[in-house]
Amino acid sequence: MKNYRITVNGVEYEVSVEELGEGAALSSAPAAAPAPVASKAPAAKKPAAKKSSGSEGAIKVSAPMPGKILSVKVSEGQSINKGDVVVVLEAMKMENEIYASEGGVVASVNVSSGDMVEGGDVLVTIN
Repeated sequence: MKNYRITVNGVEYEVSVEELGEGAALSSAPAAAPAPVASKAPAAKKPAAKKSSGSEGAIKVSAPMPGKILSVKVSEGQSINKGDVVVVLEAMKMENEIYASEGGVVASVNVSSGDMVEGGDVLVTIN
């Protein structure tokens, strides 16, 4: 029997693996799920979204999927047109350009480069 410590999505598990010899019968009963083990290092927490200094705009540009913000292409007070790139989001190892759904003035930028976002998180608001 060999013991291993495995970390999955920031949660640490201790597992035991039994080596079977040749011709050994495999059990058809499923094994019980291992219980998480308290890790010495704290689990990574989602950083709080950056609060903008301006007010929220009427038009919200949201993340279509979870991912990491690679770059923010606009700033508060900037005039933009419908279809302008506001944020570049990395998801599933692909860079996705997130476009403004309407033209106007950027009221708030709620993320910065390196932030992790979930689908539906508001990235930018526009007036």
